[in-house]
Amino acid sequence: MDLDVYVTAHRAEWERLDHLLGRGGKLTGAEADELVALYQRAATHLSIVQSSTPDPMLTARLTQLVARARATVTGARRSSWRDAARFFTAGFPAAVYRSRHWWIPTAVLSTLLAALIGWWIGTHPEVQASIGAPAELREMTRPGGQYETYYSSHPAASFAAQVWTNNAQAAAMCLVLGAFLGIPVLWILFLNMLNLGVGIGLMSSAGRLDVFLGLVLPHGLLELTAVFVAAGTGLRLGWTVIEPGPTTRRAALAERGRAAVGMAIGLALVLFVSGLIEGFVTPSGLPTWARITIGITAELAFLAYVYVLGGRASRAGDRGDLEEPDRSATLPTAA
Repeated sequence: MDLDVYVTAHRAEWERLDHLLGRGGKLTGAEADELVALYQRAATHLSIVQSSTPDPMLTARLTQLVARARATVTGARRSSWRDAARFFTAGFPAAVYRSRHWWIPTAVLSTLLAALIGWWIGTHPEVQASIGAPAELREMTRPGGQYETYYSSHPAASFAAQVWTNNAQAAAMCLVLGAFLGIPVLWILFLNMLNLGVGIGLMSSAGRLDVFLGLVLPHGLLELTAVFVAAGTGLRLGWTVIEPGPTTRRAALAERGRAAVGMAIGLALVLFVSGLIEGFVTPSGLPTWARITIGITAELAFLAYVYVLGGRASRAGDRGDLEEPDRSATLPTAA
C-alpha cells in the first residue's frame, strides 16, 4: 500500500472528524450521525495502517483521533457500587468458573504430589535425616512441638494479617508470572506442595498425622483452593502465549490478562477469609471436628459461589472481563 496515496485519500475525513470532535456537544442530529460514521471508518483506517504499513507518526495520530472519538461516542463512565456488585456477583465467579478446566487438574495433581512427597518422607528414615537432626525432628513433631505451636505463636490478628499477606503475594505471583509460559507458576506450586508434603511426612512418621491434618484442614482447604485457582489461571495465561486460539495473541492475552487482574482482587478476599480462619479458628480450643467443619463449610460455600453464580454468569456470556464500554475497541484486521 502506498502510504502517501492512502493519507491523501482519507485526510479530509480525519480532518472532518477532528473538527466535529472540537465542537463538543454542539452537534446537530445529522452531525452526530456523521461523527459516528467517521469514527468507525477512522478505526478501520487505523487497523489497516497498523497491519499493512505501520508508520509511527500516522499511527499515533490516528490512535489519538480514534480514542477521542470513542470517548465522545460511548460517553464518559464512572465506576460505581454497581460495578463492585457486578464484579463480585458475576465477573469474578465467572472468571473462576471459566478457568475450572485449568485449576481443577492443577489441584488434583498438586495434592497427589504433596501426598507422594509425604509418603516418601514418612517411609524413608534416611530422607528424614537429611531434613534435620533427630532431636530437631522430635521438637517439631512432639505434642506441643513446633507444628502445633506455630499457629498460636503470635497474636491472632497479626498472625492472620501476616498469613493473608504471604498467601495473597503467592497468588498474585502465580497470576502475574503466568505470562512467562507458566514456568514460574510450576515452581511456586512445587514449593508449596513440598512444604505441605514435608509436614505430612514428618508428622506421619511420628504417628501424629491426624493432629497435623486437624491443624491444616480448617484453613488449608480454602487457602489451597485459592492458590490452585491462581496457579491454574496463571498456567492458562502462559498457554495463551503459545496458543491464543481464534483471536490474535495480543487480543487473547489482553482479555485473559484483564480477567487475571480482577481475579487477583477476588482471590485476595478469599485468602483474607482463610487467613481469619487460620488466625482465629485453627489455634482455638474448639474440638478438631468443629474446626474442620468450619473449614469444610467455607470451602463448600466458595465452590457453590463459583458454580452457582459463576456458572450462571458464564452461561449468560460473562467472561470475567471488563464490560464492553470499558474495553478497547476491537478493530478489524486487514487481510
